[in-house]
Amino acid sequence: MIIGKSKRELEKMRAAGQLVGRVMQELRRIIEPGVTTLEVDQLAERMIRDAGGVPTFKGYHGFPFSICASVNEQVVHGFPSTRKLRDGDIFSIDCGVTLDGFVGDTAITVPVGRVREEWLALIRVAEECLEGAIEQCREGRRLGDIGWAVQSHAESKGYGVVREYVGHGIGRKMHEDPQLPNYGTPGKGEKIRNGYVFAVEPMINLGTHATKVLPDKWTVVTLDGQPSVHVEHTVAVTGNSRLSRATKSPQSLSKCLSSCWSNARSGVAPAPCAAKSTTSISNRPLQTMFATCTRRRSLFTALMILPGK
Repeated sequence: MIIGKSKRELEKMRAAGQLVGRVMQELRRIIEPGVTTLEVDQLAERMIRDAGGVPTFKGYHGFPFSICASVNEQVVHGFPSTRKLRDGDIFSIDCGVTLDGFVGDTAITVPVGRVREEWLALIRVAEECLEGAIEQCREGRRLGDIGWAVQSHAESKGYGVVREYVGHGIGRKMHEDPQLPNYGTPGKGEKIRNGYVFAVEPMINLGTHATKVLPDKWTVVTLDGQPSVHVEHTVAVTGNSRLSRATKSPQSLSKCLSSCWSNARSGVAPAPCAAKSTTSISNRPLQTMFATCTRRRSLFTALMILPGK
């Protein structure tokens, strides 16, 4: 059963989302060749606990760390370790925070140093898949519309869409109904209603969709050894635009993302973009709880509030 959230519950989820967004922004800032994935995990846990939160992942079904740290061909659920990131790697970070009884969940994939164009293109398409899926999270749409938005875009570019691991509902628990596969049939599935909150998380492979689990029983890798990208935002569907703290216009957001992506390809790390304005997308306000465009074309939206039709 899908659990709709009240305005008060969404306010609490916003706080959890803002916290995990701030943590992720700082983690991105420190990523460079020579940093170990365990150092990233330790910083995440310290920031979460210092802010009064709890690392949701740590201890979840026995998972021993605060983040999932997945490098290159690792899809998801990778263990942080003393492995040093190398120039040319791509590094996926998945992080969850529990604050005041509610969970915020987000993931990014970060290029480390100078990364080959083929891998950068994979990151870009995965982020476009996420943006397209978020656009479908509106009252009156169907769950199948979300998966189809991811699948149709990724496969049109020749990429594999991971089947075994999916997005999900989220709230007091990290994993609630419904499951949100990154594939589907448009117009099928349960109708989306105000108050639903989803963790939308495309996992896109450069090669085929096939995966396997390593002997640690957690780390998922691509079967063909090709790289994979994982991105995720937590999204709430509501008609209440008063929850907004910051918004961006499509024009300023597009310009900001384009600039960051161009700079990333040339090795330039721009300062965070602070552009804010109030506008609409297709005449519907896009209310972002935490939105900032930072180095290497990253849109952090730890909790987005999307009104209905």
